[in-house]
Amino acid sequence: MNTVIREAIAADVPAMMGLVKELALYEKAPEQVTNTEALMLKDGFGNNPIFGAFVAEVDGKVVGLSIYYYRYSTWKGRRIYLEDLVVQESLRGKGAGKMLFEAVIQKGKEEGCTGMMWQVLDWNKSAITFYEKYGAKFDEEWVNCKLDF
Repeated sequence: MNTVIREAIAADVPAMMGLVKELALYEKAPEQVTNTEALMLKDGFGNNPIFGAFVAEVDGKVVGLSIYYYRYSTWKGRRIYLEDLVVQESLRGKGAGKMLFEAVIQKGKEEGCTGMMWQVLDWNKSAITFYEKYGAKFDEEWVNCKLDF
């Protein structure tokens, strides 16, 4: 399997949304996806992009996605935040996820970030095992909070 990792372009948005929906299904929350292709196109590829992305391609078809953005820590400075990492279920375990993950790490280093942050569901043991291979630290003190508008 020849996997190519590249920065996403606007034409990738339909495939990207398809992967987002596949991830939501995997995470048992498909009804929670309210984002649209139009919003993703504007927010990632418009005049003032607020996220970046890499895609994994096999035989010219987008099969994986990593979406990131920058955040600021008053303690650590500029950080890169990995919002989502998803590979088509039929291709998981073949290296595309590793390549996408490492592309975001490299991007963070190139942009002068002091580290990378992300979340993982506590029941997603395969993802936890994957992240442990990188020496990831899992924080059990902080509680995730959100406020929807």
